[in-house]
Amino acid sequence: MKVSDEAAADERRTQQIISATETMEKAVNRQQGQLRGYMITAQSTMLEPYRDSIAEFAGARDEALSHLSSPENIQHIKDASAALEQWRGDWADPQIKLVQSGDRMGAQQAIIAAGDKARMGHIIDFLKAVRTDQSAKLNQRAKAREDAISACYTALIVGALVLIGLAIALATLLSGMLAKPIAGMTAVMGRLASGDNQVEVPNADRGDEVGAMAKAVLVFRDAAIEQEKAAAEKARTEATQNQVVTELAGALGRLSEGDLTTSLKNFPGDYRKLEEDFNAAVGALRDALVDISRSTANIHGGSGEISQASDDLSRRTEQQAASLEETAAAMTEITTTVQNSAAGANEANKLVLATQADAQESSKVVSDAVAAMAEIEKSSQEISKIIEVIDKIAFQTNLLALNASVEAAHAGEAGRAFAVVANEVRALAQRSADAAQEIGTLISNSSKQVEGGVTLVGEAGKALGRIIGSVDEVSGLVSQIAMAADQQSSALAQVNTAITEMDKVTQQNAAMVEESNAAARSLADEATGLTQLVGRFETGSAAPGRIVPIPTRKAAAPAPARVVGNTALKPSPSADDWNEF
Repeated sequence: MKVSDEAAADERRTQQIISATETMEKAVNRQQGQLRGYMITAQSTMLEPYRDSIAEFAGARDEALSHLSSPENIQHIKDASAALEQWRGDWADPQIKLVQSGDRMGAQQAIIAAGDKARMGHIIDFLKAVRTDQSAKLNQRAKAREDAISACYTALIVGALVLIGLAIALATLLSGMLAKPIAGMTAVMGRLASGDNQVEVPNADRGDEVGAMAKAVLVFRDAAIEQEKAAAEKARTEATQNQVVTELAGALGRLSEGDLTTSLKNFPGDYRKLEEDFNAAVGALRDALVDISRSTANIHGGSGEISQASDDLSRRTEQQAASLEETAAAMTEITTTVQNSAAGANEANKLVLATQADAQESSKVVSDAVAAMAEIEKSSQEISKIIEVIDKIAFQTNLLALNASVEAAHAGEAGRAFAVVANEVRALAQRSADAAQEIGTLISNSSKQVEGGVTLVGEAGKALGRIIGSVDEVSGLVSQIAMAADQQSSALAQVNTAITEMDKVTQQNAAMVEESNAAARSLADEATGLTQLVGRFETGSAAPGRIVPIPTRKAAAPAPARVVGNTALKPSPSADDWNEF
């Protein structure tokens, strides 16, 4: 009985190891399925069953290791666990981070690449190797039981024959005590040998050899019943597995064909979690594809509107760029004209300043001339006084000469020479008086002329003063004009620079609008392609609206020719030339 208990315990451990490896395999498959569902839908709720599957795998692994004694099988379990850890570190965790960062498209491309299948298959191979080994042990034990039962049957038959012989030899002595029990035991062993495990074993409560034989037969019967139950359980498990695999294969086949309305139903209790996870994954995928289809239609419509708006903005920007180019050319010419005017005003200001300086110098010369005339007039007055003195001296001299002539006449012959001298002196005095009178007349005339010149020079000085005042005013006005022209030139230069920058920025905006238009068209094309891909799947919901291709943008009208001249005098473009926003 002790040996039988140990065999039963060892068989239970083997069954637990097989069950633990099956749980580990299911956990591996669920991890892969939940992770793929999360990468498709980006729904964080799908990470919870994924993490639960990780914990479930760890628990089943620990249970398997606690029952295993074979170093080879222990190594298989450790290799499977290490391979799964490496799969999560190298593939699963990076894809989760990729989805969490917003790059769900990259994760979906990783799903398409399906680089994890080989690794997952490798993990499952380790688990299948352990399960195969343990199943082989169960089969060996079952075969050993069958062999033991066969040996028991043989031994029973041999014993029965011996007992029959003994019965014949001791028929007389034991006919009343053993013949009937042994006959009954022989019949029981015959039924047991024929496979009737429900047979009742009599005399098991007896304390003699017949009771011991009955107890031995009872052990064989119980072992046969256990073997029959194990075989029935194995057959039932295999049938259930075949049913689950068949239904799952069919569902996966329909899923691979794009039918997202498929689902699993009525799975046995041990596989109910697989059914729920599969239906949840397919439902999440179906909802995600419906949302993708709806979002794709919205994206396509939005990208079409963006593309159309970009076309309109591009045309307006091109027309604005052409107008700004014309304005920049006109502002350049205006700036050049104002700069030339400013330069002329500065030159005029310089001439006015030089004229002002010359006028001030002339005013000074006139002032000096007036002062000189005044001095000449003063000198003339002094000369007139001297002439009066000379005239008086000539008169006295003439008077003295006359007296000398009278006295010489009185003197007679002695005074004749003196009379001649007196006559000469008188004549000289007369000429001096005449000359003094003429000089006085000339000085008087010169005084009158000098007085007139002083008056004229004074008037010229006043006129020159008025001219200097006018020149000062003109100089101030010209200075203001020159300053205003400089300010206008600087302002126009700044405006010209600003317009040039605006022209440059507008050209850049036009280029960016073209790029945006190309990006919008590319987005619409991608949305169309994505819609076609999603359309391959049957989701059971109404299909999105038909995608209308975005019209190709017409070639933009060429920019008008560059306008030369003052555009302020040109007619403004008609309002019909601009598109309304």
